[in-house]
Amino acid sequence: MRTHAAALLVADGALVELSAADARQVVSHMLLQHYEAGDVVIREGDAVYNDFMALVLDGEVTVENLLAAQQESMVVSVLGPGSLIGVRGLIDNAPRPATCTAASDLLLAILTREAMQQLMAEKEGVAARLLLAMARRIADYLRATTRKLVTLAQVSKALQQELDATHSVNRRLLDREDKRSALPSAFNGAV
Repeated sequence: MRTHAAALLVADGALVELSAADARQVVSHMLLQHYEAGDVVIREGDAVYNDFMALVLDGEVTVENLLAAQQESMVVSVLGPGSLIGVRGLIDNAPRPATCTAASDLLLAILTREAMQQLMAEKEGVAARLLLAMARRIADYLRATTRKLVTLAQVSKALQQELDATHSVNRRLLDREDKRSALPSAFNGAV
């Protein structure tokens, strides 16, 4: 299982920047954890036990965000083997930004902050390369988020222009109707 985990850790979508030897060292510090379909792995807003990241070894996990205004969640993505969840939690220990739920029976390899610190003490070079790979992953995520925000800003601007044009047309129609109603009743039908 550790060989499989190491291969997934360096696959596209995970930490491809690590060497196979680095991946084996990282995996040696990870714990296997089983979840049943429907189990919550990470809960949005959770500030307790959020100092880990997990590599999906088998199964699928859904990533959801709560839409506060509607009090319902929206699935952001479905992740399978080779995917990482919780990378930011391992680094900053901040409340979780999303909920990750086992969509099927799930097997994860978990790296806790404590295990990461042990790796740093034992294998400084591997830990440094792991942190650089994680930083690159977060930077890629931020770039993708920036692209989405730019697209949303463009859509918002286009919608605002449409609303302004509609408002302008409505204002002219109302002004025309106001002028028509201001005319004496004998002229209303002639205009």
